[in-house]
Amino acid sequence: MSGILYIVSTPIGNYGDITLRALNVLKGVDEVICEEFKEGRRLLKQYGVDKPLRRLNEHNEKKDSPQIIKELKEGKNFALITDCGTPVFADTGNYLIKEAISSKIKLVPVPGASSIMSALVTAGIPIDKFSYYGFLSPKSDIRKKELLSIKREMPVILMDTPYRLLPLLKDIMDILGRETYVILCMDLTTDTEEILRGRIDEVLAKIKACPVMSLNGNREKKREFVLIIKGFKDSRGQGVE
Repeated sequence: MSGILYIVSTPIGNYGDITLRALNVLKGVDEVICEEFKEGRRLLKQYGVDKPLRRLNEHNEKKDSPQIIKELKEGKNFALITDCGTPVFADTGNYLIKEAISSKIKLVPVPGASSIMSALVTAGIPIDKFSYYGFLSPKSDIRKKELLSIKREMPVILMDTPYRLLPLLKDIMDILGRETYVILCMDLTTDTEEILRGRIDEVLAKIKACPVMSLNGNREKKREFVLIIKGFKDSRGQGVE
């Protein structure tokens, strides 16, 4: 009888946000699949879970997934986690999941913390419809074209690496206009959590003025973030969302 591949959501910052079910699954599987050993070990140690770890990331997913599928077919149970939050959204794992589906392996989602949903429910805007675009191109010229292509799909949710926050905000202001309304959620669920709401030019000014976000080399503090773009004004000055 084949084993089960559990897709387990873990905290995005506050370790208290783990679910009882996630803990039971992590304690009950044969092995935990993680992106990086350092983060995986830190998470399991936090909850006193002693399980073998197997690393699976963009560098080895296609090469190592067949062996995992083979062991699943032999009856082994795995838990797939990401460094934080819900797996697969912007992380490794989708290839493994597709292979598991093709091999008729049972998949079981174990829901929990999500930076996307945490940002949305604190946004203070209608969220019955929204578009998730995740990471735009790291190249400014391509990113600007992408922003042009999505500007009529507001609200839009974006994520990126912390060090690209300022360039991303600047490009949004250049392409969508300084009156574009955004919600910037930083370090969600942690002690340094901060949510800024307002026009893009106002939010950008606050970020630049904050000492820990200074562009001055060593003083800069990298902060994880989710950015929601509510909308912009078209050439006639009318709101578009």
